[in-house]
Amino acid sequence: MDNNKQKVKIFDEHRIRHVWDEEAEVWWFSVVDICVVLTDSNYQTARKYWKVLKGRIAAEGNELVTSCYQLKMLAPDGKMRLTDVMDTEQVLRLIQSIPSKKAEPFKLWLAKVGSERIDETVDPELSIDRAIQNYRRLGYSENWINQRIKSIEVRKALTDEWDKSGVEQGVEYATLTDIMSKTWSGMTTKEYRKFKDLKKENLRDNMTNTELVSNMLAEVAATDISIECEPLGFQESAQIAKEGAEVAKVARKQLEQRTGKSSVSKLNAKNLGQRKIVDNSNIPELPTGSSFKDSGGDSDD
Repeated sequence: MDNNKQKVKIFDEHRIRHVWDEEAEVWWFSVVDICVVLTDSNYQTARKYWKVLKGRIAAEGNELVTSCYQLKMLAPDGKMRLTDVMDTEQVLRLIQSIPSKKAEPFKLWLAKVGSERIDETVDPELSIDRAIQNYRRLGYSENWINQRIKSIEVRKALTDEWDKSGVEQGVEYATLTDIMSKTWSGMTTKEYRKFKDLKKENLRDNMTNTELVSNMLAEVAATDISIECEPLGFQESAQIAKEGAEVAKVARKQLEQRTGKSSVSKLNAKNLGQRKIVDNSNIPELPTGSSFKDSGGDSDD
């Protein structure tokens, strides 16, 4: 679930961590955070409460515990830790096991969260507006935000073409994305994430302006070529993905030769703190006469 983002919403002054799963199209909620609300206690007390309750539910043979999932979320101590999560249906079942005067208000809150997601599906502008506000709150520059929002539009146009060509979401989408990334940047997305020292963070949210533009150029070119060639199936789409990314690779090398700096940067949001990635000024210069080489390799094949 690499493309999924942890969010925090407030219920009755309590922070509820939750993640939207794009593939499964469900919200995952932190069970401990829910226990904090329903038991009207602090985080540590709620953890102990859930541990006891989980044991009791398991002893009863209730499938609620066996189907419980775990995700890494930002804990109160500032570290990413595995925590039990449940989807909306599971949370509603959990509420039945916890006597609380806040049960009904919390059910209404859950319904509102689900409604917001439905609203975003019907009116994508709502989702975009929320994304812009989130990026601003995190300290991204307006220029970077504009590029990031544009990159979402560009990506959508490309995936629409893949859908028309019969490419399947999931593994085939990921493979085509890797082909493009490897071609223009010299790294697969996994290698790129490692290069930037990322774990679960979104790769594009940790790209510089130059990297975003390079990636967009690859996707725009692939989209335009696909529209003209009308490929059928994965193999033909893979060839076009590579051709589109070659356009970005050529532009990247020309820029590096002109500036003497690599266009692919180790910088990430964590490196720059709340300033986030707003410029490329700290990218190291290249040796005179060289072209950028990285750990992922960059052949001309």
